[in-house]
Amino acid sequence: MTVALMWEARAVAGRGGDLIAWVRRQEITGEPVRREILRAPQDRVLVITWWNAAYDAELPELPEPDEKLVTRAVHRWRFESVTED
Repeated sequence: MTVALMWEARAVAGRGGDLIAWVRRQEITGEPVRREILRAPQDRVLVITWWNAAYDAELPELPEPDEKLVTRAVHRWRFESVTED
């Protein structure tokens, strides 16, 4: 089974680049199948990691950034792949 972990944060205005740099410095224990960093307007940063694991497996997640870098707590979601029958 493939599980995707999504981590989304909104940087303080004008600090989206700083938040992306912070994300790139974070080490993840273990090796995800894939890791992607995306950005959106309003200095939003999204990180998706894909893992070969059960939906309820204990997986490493990115931590909360320093509160001076973000406008609110990080949002986190977990999804599993759906295959066609």
